[in-house]
Amino acid sequence: MNKLKIFGLAFVIVVSLSRTANAETILLASDDFVGITYWVISMGMLAATAFFFIERSSVSPAWKASVTVSGLITGIAFIHYMYMRDIWVQNGDVPTLYRYIEWLITMPLQMVVFYLILGAVRKVSSGMFWRLLIGSLVMVIGGYLGEAEIWPKMLGFVIWIAGWIYVLYEIFSGEAGRSAAKSGNKSFATAFSALRMIVTIGWAVYPLGYVFGTVTGGVDANSLNVIYNLIDFINKIAFGLIIWAAAVSSGGRVR
Repeated sequence: MNKLKIFGLAFVIVVSLSRTANAETILLASDDFVGITYWVISMGMLAATAFFFIERSSVSPAWKASVTVSGLITGIAFIHYMYMRDIWVQNGDVPTLYRYIEWLITMPLQMVVFYLILGAVRKVSSGMFWRLLIGSLVMVIGGYLGEAEIWPKMLGFVIWIAGWIYVLYEIFSGEAGRSAAKSGNKSFATAFSALRMIVTIGWAVYPLGYVFGTVTGGVDANSLNVIYNLIDFINKIAFGLIIWAAAVSSGGRVR
């Protein structure tokens, strides 16, 4: 067992124990459906993090970085969800800032994974890395500034959509999309297409939630929290599992 695997396991165990110890003072009501979704998703993120850190040593060297970052994504989400769960239990609400902090870290990291998996099968430019990273940052920052009413809500929505469309263009028709089409690796091509669907369909829920929750007020806060929680669960864990499956298919399992 290598040092990184030991570190990853130690990290999730220590954080889990520290949060469990705090459970005596912050209790989750059995009829609190929103709070239960926070709890279930926290545990799912924890399990995924442990899985990715364990499995990273079983994939070929070219794929280790992408599997590691997948574990970081779910690990960061786990910590944030445990924290948001505590805030929900105490206050019956989760301030917008905390959810956007998590997105500000994990969404750009997902774009980093696109760059890493492309780099595992062919040579790619650093410019693609920066375009994907900046596009995702513009999307999340613009959305937060609008939802927090630091600037007009519709302006925030427009900037969110612009950043998202820019990312979609890059992974479908831009350098990332063109590089994927020329990879010649069937396992990679299948994984890349699945990841694009997560960014296209899975990420579409966020601006829709913004419109119906913030701009029009058509969805209540409780329902929006549940929707965001469930879509985060799918977008992050499925994203990492697709990477892991592609890594195993491309290079086999390293014993």
